[in-house]
Amino acid sequence: MSWGLAFRIRQSIAGSLWLLPAFAVVAGALLSLAMMALDRAIPDLGPVVYSDSTAVTVLSANIGAMAALTGFVVTVTVLAVQLATGSFSARYMRLWYRDVMLKGLLAWLVGTMTYSYMTVRFVEADFVPDITVTLAAVAVLVSLVYFVIYFDRVLHRLRPVAVAAQVADQGRRAFESWLQVARRTDTRLQPQGAELPAEPVALVVRSRRAGSIQAIDLRGLTTFARRQRCHIVLHHAIGDFVPREAPLVSVYGTHLPSLASSRLGAMVALGDERTIEQDPLFAIRVMVDIASRALSPGINDPTTAIQVLDLLAETLRFVGTAELAAEGDAATASDHSVSMPLQGWEEYLALGVTEIRQFGAGSIQVLRRLRAMLLELEELVPPERRPAVREQLRRLDATAERSFGSTEDHDLARRADVQGIGGHANPEIAAEEDEPDPAP
Repeated sequence: MSWGLAFRIRQSIAGSLWLLPAFAVVAGALLSLAMMALDRAIPDLGPVVYSDSTAVTVLSANIGAMAALTGFVVTVTVLAVQLATGSFSARYMRLWYRDVMLKGLLAWLVGTMTYSYMTVRFVEADFVPDITVTLAAVAVLVSLVYFVIYFDRVLHRLRPVAVAAQVADQGRRAFESWLQVARRTDTRLQPQGAELPAEPVALVVRSRRAGSIQAIDLRGLTTFARRQRCHIVLHHAIGDFVPREAPLVSVYGTHLPSLASSRLGAMVALGDERTIEQDPLFAIRVMVDIASRALSPGINDPTTAIQVLDLLAETLRFVGTAELAAEGDAATASDHSVSMPLQGWEEYLALGVTEIRQFGAGSIQVLRRLRAMLLELEELVPPERRPAVREQLRRLDATAERSFGSTEDHDLARRADVQGIGGHANPEIAAEEDEPDPAP
């Protein structure tokens, strides 16, 4: 099985709502048979004894209750998703169809229903499986507790900030995992545009389908490059949409194996949409979308945007203080390594700031929170990354000037405040604003 196919299967399993309940159906049937055998081996359970009619009534009620509760769980989930996607993010569904608790609850309900159905078939006038029926009753009580916990989770997850927090956590983990893979394979990730090898192109691998690049087998590409003593150049970054027959990989070297094209093509996984697994920029994209929607005229909720900015600030701090990639020297680009388009600190910062600044230009608290975030980043990131932060500060100044330059709130819009409004304003910025203009 190729790496790309294995990745797509893992993605399909992670997003499947039916797979775990299907296993639960089989497990419920097998457990019923096992408990029936235990009942036959231990015919007397003491005080917990049922008549045949009582056992049938209990099990029948269990079947009906589990079927009804399963439908109710699906209804609650669909309504929650509709409400949430209409309020702040159309990508909210991804969090739900990958939610382990939702899959576990559906599996438990379906498994309990199957268990009760299998058990009721064996209840007779001369044999009542007391242990099996008791376990079915206990399973129903557990189902109710499980549902209450799930319902509480649904209510808490309807908050946009809760969604942004989940996405931010996934993005940080994806970024850290990507860096660990790069270090573990000792790979020099050359920025796109580095001087290419002098050898002619030995092979160009083209896309067999259109789709977004969801993941790349960096370890496999690096191993291939070293074994075949070649240099591999990827034409697109993770998250890019690639048309059919577009070039994916170019190989510089000689004596390539006959199946090199299919092997290299299988190391790039394409899908219908971007995923966060190897694409931390997509996590930032989702958080920015949540903040942008909160700032739209139809919602007008700048406080939610401020809370998302808190999470964005932490994510950008994590990215800005990390080593994004090994610095590649153009002179060594012909070594047996992998070159690929890499987003640098400037791209991460621009993605996290630009649209929120644009849509929040009329909100004083958004401008103040953005300034506080940028000032903090300017202090924390390495010196070589500070010019990008200063450029964003310059653009923020221009936005504040355009929106509030002729109003009495101009000085407020130019202050840094970690809470937007109501927090501790940056005294340096305030003093800078209060200084009179120098005499001509």
